[in-house]
Amino acid sequence: MFITPINAGIIPPVPTILNEQQKFDRAGMQLLINSLISKGVHGLFFLGTAGEFSQFTADEREEIAEFCIRAADGRLPVWIGTGSTTTTEAIRLTQHAARSGAAGVIVINPYYCKLSEDSLFAHYAAIAEASELPLMLYNFPALTGQDLSPALVRRLAAGYAHVIGIKETVDQLSHIRQMILLVKEVNPAFAVFCGFDEYLLPTLAAGGAGAIAASANFAPQLMLGLYKGYQNYDLPEVLKYHQKLIQLPPLYALDEPFIPTIKEAVRLAGLDVPTFSHSPANSWSNEKELQLKQIFGKSGIPYADNSAF
Repeated sequence: MFITPINAGIIPPVPTILNEQQKFDRAGMQLLINSLISKGVHGLFFLGTAGEFSQFTADEREEIAEFCIRAADGRLPVWIGTGSTTTTEAIRLTQHAARSGAAGVIVINPYYCKLSEDSLFAHYAAIAEASELPLMLYNFPALTGQDLSPALVRRLAAGYAHVIGIKETVDQLSHIRQMILLVKEVNPAFAVFCGFDEYLLPTLAAGGAGAIAASANFAPQLMLGLYKGYQNYDLPEVLKYHQKLIQLPPLYALDEPFIPTIKEAVRLAGLDVPTFSHSPANSWSNEKELQLKQIFGKSGIPYADNSAF
């Protein structure tokens, strides 16, 4: 039987559950964690983009990380997002994740101010030298304003054995392909994850490790079905789930930021958790609810009609 390693498979980027006062909701977070583990995902990633990491102070991020690691209780590998606009804070959060028992960290590059490749390398090198915890890079140029090039990632993977993978949230298959081919030359075990749901199949086919994509929070059965089918060389199963996954991209365009949509999708899929997000995110509406239900229908995702609309 195929055993999924710690740095492969389907890992949901888990949203941070908040109450009406936009404060961390521990009960809702525990409910979501238990639900995801029961669905068979391969790991959990907290305090990424869907986790609204940029909206929290460093103290709040440490509090949330500690709670989520305890709540998972060793049942799955837990990855913590520790990216920051400053190297000092990223090191602080990474070292805290290590002390708290995280399996590893996923580190987005500094945003707002663009950096030279040498500056980016120095930033990540300082983090890697400050902690031996497994480290995955996180590339989301649409939000950070700067791409992590395959050449830069190859350089980091060659220099630091515990830089073990990357989350590629890029809408460009050629970038994912180049990342896989170039970086695996210096580290064959380097794990490349797609960040967009519909790229799971081509990522696996090119030698990638899996997906860290938002639909794993509300419809993990789709990516898990494709991943298992691929590992079992079951082409009909792979294509069945791929055809469903490619119906999902319109979901992320329902609103900006897309984070409230992810939380509402979790609720619509049947998990009764609060769906509040940090301001200035927009409130949910009847129109968006109807559109979300239509996307669920096209993807074959069952939903509970528990809407207030």
